[in-house]
Amino acid sequence: MLSRALGALLFLPAALRVVCAQSTSTTACNNSPSLCSRAYNNITYLGAHDSPFLRDAADDYDVSGNQYYNSTVQLSAGVRLLSAQVQMTNSTSSGQLHVCHTSCDLLDAGKLSDWLGEVNSWLVANPNEVVTVLLVNGADASAQDLATEYEEAGISTIAYTPTSTAASSASTTSGYAGSTSASATSSDWPTLQSMINNGTRLVNFVADLSDNTAAPYLLNEFSYIFENSYENTAPTDYSCVANRPSSVANNTEQALSEGLMPLMNHFLYEQEAFDIQAPNDTYITTTNSPNPSGGVGNLGTSADECTSSYGKAPNFILVDFFNVGPAIQTIDRLNGVSNAVGRTNVSTSVMSATSGAGAACIRVTMLCLTLLAAMLVVV
Repeated sequence: MLSRALGALLFLPAALRVVCAQSTSTTACNNSPSLCSRAYNNITYLGAHDSPFLRDAADDYDVSGNQYYNSTVQLSAGVRLLSAQVQMTNSTSSGQLHVCHTSCDLLDAGKLSDWLGEVNSWLVANPNEVVTVLLVNGADASAQDLATEYEEAGISTIAYTPTSTAASSASTTSGYAGSTSASATSSDWPTLQSMINNGTRLVNFVADLSDNTAAPYLLNEFSYIFENSYENTAPTDYSCVANRPSSVANNTEQALSEGLMPLMNHFLYEQEAFDIQAPNDTYITTTNSPNPSGGVGNLGTSADECTSSYGKAPNFILVDFFNVGPAIQTIDRLNGVSNAVGRTNVSTSVMSATSGAGAACIRVTMLCLTLLAAMLVVV
């Protein structure tokens, strides 16, 4: 009996190490233990605007690209909202749902199911993370059409479905999102830890989706979120005023009273030939600067202005070229996170190549030809 007891004591340190390791792995949610007990709608998430559309060497630094790193790297570096545009291709008689920038003739990043499969692979490898996907439904696809892509990607099984539409109610925090004060209705959104424990770690918004009966986990964005303006071409254009949905346009107070979560668009476009807009990376070090006193157009400054306007920090902040700044510093500050864990470090440099200018001209020309062809068809 005594020998068995002594033997058990010898193995106790190893057992404790296992328990501690398990505890550590379950107490960091979205890279921070402090976020685990917070409700989904009481956190600020860094969003990669047009996540799958890359401006890198593989794409000859395509002028249409919004990010330097792919979605897998984005997630590993701390991004927790991925946005993408969904378009229908004309490559087959029936067409396919692809993630394309404005037009599949301009920048086609492949099948929607393939991109969702990439997100799914990352989620499988990172079981303590909650990710949000925002799809701009340029194809006007039905919930069933989109659900087919989710199922093919194997990602529908971990999608979150609200228990009621009241889940759109946002917490009425004061100051930054790190505040623990919240309205009673905030309980309609679970904590990150609850979502992780329940295996429902993917929140999906679609703009727009009038009927989600076929896939209740696909949520109409504007039933839950309001956005500020997004077509900004100068640093002075940024505004915290509600712009979408149209029902609350120019009425931020109404948007907040309805419990809509604020999404802050903070990226710039630059004008190309023929009035075509492209993501602006020439000003990006200022646009994404986390310095809250850095002046007009800084991410840190705009985030503070919108926090003051809303009485709480924005729930989502959408940026181009997320690594520059780095933009994640602003999100950590709003969340009160000082020691993030488990992130991959990426370069904060602006990437470019001499071939980029040539690629830009080609892409602009292609888009013009596409638009001309569409006009001729209409005529």
